[in-house]
Amino acid sequence: MFSTDIQVRFRDLDALGHVNNAVFFTYFEEGRKNFSKNIFKVSDLSDFTFILAHVRCDYLKPIKFNDSITLQMWVKHIGNSSFSFGYKLIDAKNESMVYATGESVQVCYDYTADSSMAVPDKMREALAQYLI
Repeated sequence: MFSTDIQVRFRDLDALGHVNNAVFFTYFEEGRKNFSKNIFKVSDLSDFTFILAHVRCDYLKPIKFNDSITLQMWVKHIGNSSFSFGYKLIDAKNESMVYATGESVQVCYDYTADSSMAVPDKMREALAQYLI
């Protein structure tokens, strides 16, 4: 399981005082970014070899400004040219408090050829360590 702490920013809040539903996807994106930097060793935007094909979120509990949030991520599936992540936004102090769950599908992509490509072996090996 890969984990990253999420900082709730003032701009994340809506008029009702909780994190806006669209921002949950930004939290998932932060997880993918941190996963890519730490696991795939991405250090430049040109190092990203995948695009987002699908993402969903199930909202379970509102997140408020003073909540401490942790995003847990894992790999759900590795295919020929795609892989999927599972997500769980939890309270950093109480793991049983789940704010949201989600999933995303990424497709490996050759930007020069403008087409999908097979998951590179090195990436497949790194992903396999987080396959649950």
